[in-house]
Amino acid sequence: MSLEPFDGHLIGGGGRVLARLAKQLEMALDGAGLSMAQYRLLGWLEPGDEASVRLAERLAVTPPSITALVDGLVKRGFVDRVPDPADRRRLPLHLTDEGVAALHTADAAIEARLATILEHLGERSTAAAARGLLAWETGLDRARDAHLAGAAK
Repeated sequence: MSLEPFDGHLIGGGGRVLARLAKQLEMALDGAGLSMAQYRLLGWLEPGDEASVRLAERLAVTPPSITALVDGLVKRGFVDRVPDPADRRRLPLHLTDEGVAALHTADAAIEARLATILEHLGERSTAAAARGLLAWETGLDRARDAHLAGAAK
């Protein structure tokens, strides 16, 4: 399948391929006991504490949605709301040790699912797929940064 641009569109149903891949990730996450939204949130929290409002921006969801998502993760012991000593109204979110373990379990489940799929490709195609994921990550990061920079103006 080629994803070369043609007349403003991607050849080969790129969106459908991504939807199929997303389903594979959902299945892996289900086995790890997390939803895609929970997994994304845990991933954003891994580097350090974060405010709910900022997470809502990064995850492109509304603040009430992030609150509901966080409440579920707090209940499971994966996330803590840690009072900010400088501003008691702020409750930055912190990934607990259990949350780190859940995130790493989910990462392993996804990697295992992807490895199973990649077994059906040759070595060169597997390397190209890995490079493609890195390119998409770069593009997603840059698009998010540009969006956040525009929203801050």
